[in-house]
Amino acid sequence: MHIAKNSVCIWYDSGAEEAANFYAKTFPDTRVLAVSRAPSDNPSTPAGAVLTVEFTLMGIACIGLNGGPAFKHSEAFSFQIATDDQAETDRYWDAIVGNGGEESMCGWCKDKWGISWQITPRALSRAMEAGGDPAKRAFEAMMTMKKIDVAAIEAALRG
Repeated sequence: MHIAKNSVCIWYDSGAEEAANFYAKTFPDTRVLAVSRAPSDNPSTPAGAVLTVEFTLMGIACIGLNGGPAFKHSEAFSFQIATDDQAETDRYWDAIVGNGGEESMCGWCKDKWGISWQITPRALSRAMEAGGDPAKRAFEAMMTMKKIDVAAIEAALRG
């Protein structure tokens, strides 16, 4: 096992390995690096059960910890994925939601393990950077959406 100098530790009830494998098949530059098993019984996992999973998520070093149900996820932490077009937006959104996840508003969704994701087309980021009335129109359009509709954002930007 090679642990990065700095990594994001994500607490799962018990699905760290399943989550890491799902991320690896869904996102580029993502892979499972190592799986460690509990050497003895502990409050969250019995001896021999998966305790941690080391993985990268689009190049970000992560450790999934099967810590049990003591702590819950919230939108205070999310992965933000910048997408280049509607097809990429649809692919990631549909993968997360279609695998037991749930939709939220403004490009946010949760995977089946409760991790929040922002699937954010670069067109939306460019619209916000435009400032003024164009950004206001694009922002107001976004506020009505679940998955971001790139064409609708670009139309709002143009007025």
